[in-house]
Amino acid sequence: MQKDAYSMILDAIDAGDYRPGDRLVESELADRFGVSRTPIREALQRLETQSMLARDGRSLIVASLDHNQLAELYAVRAELEALAAALAAKHAAPEEVRVLQQLIDEDWSQESDPAALARSNKTFHRQIHLASHNRFLVQQLDLLHRSMALLATTSLAASGRPDAALREHQAIVDGIRKGDPEEASRALRAHISMAFETRLRLDAASGRKDRP
Repeated sequence: MQKDAYSMILDAIDAGDYRPGDRLVESELADRFGVSRTPIREALQRLETQSMLARDGRSLIVASLDHNQLAELYAVRAELEALAAALAAKHAAPEEVRVLQQLIDEDWSQESDPAALARSNKTFHRQIHLASHNRFLVQQLDLLHRSMALLATTSLAASGRPDAALREHQAIVDGIRKGDPEEASRALRAHISMAFETRLRLDAASGRKDRP
């Protein structure tokens, strides 16, 4: 099934083709995606309403998150993802648990590739969402993870973070496999907390470099 203009632009932002601060031009997007300017215009208006895009004069640019917005995003993410892990511990089928374990096992071979790990990380978390078997929670997490696309870099690029993140993933899956909602939820909260802390350190280091 062919995707609509909204989905194609959103996918491009999520893939990092358009990064925070990049300007989106109707004519260029229409040429890239092979559609007319009308659906592009409607898609841009929709993305602006969802705060994925922001105004810069008369132009639309990919939005960025300030410190407070980042903290708010991670706070909500920790709550919703922890709930997904707890529900997965109750409802995940054995096959779903095996897929989660397989994703971790495969990721150990690419821990030196932050971009590949970032893509796989999205898949891993999405599989936990689905394993919760709660469609309303999955919908909310889908919306939340759209905003994660507004983060210009991955915390997995930090030194030592890939190894730690995969161990945290293993702790989450162990809790789900045991059918222990509290353990799975606690492990996922700890994982999100470490990801947030790492991102704050990266942002602080970047700020120091930018100062004269």
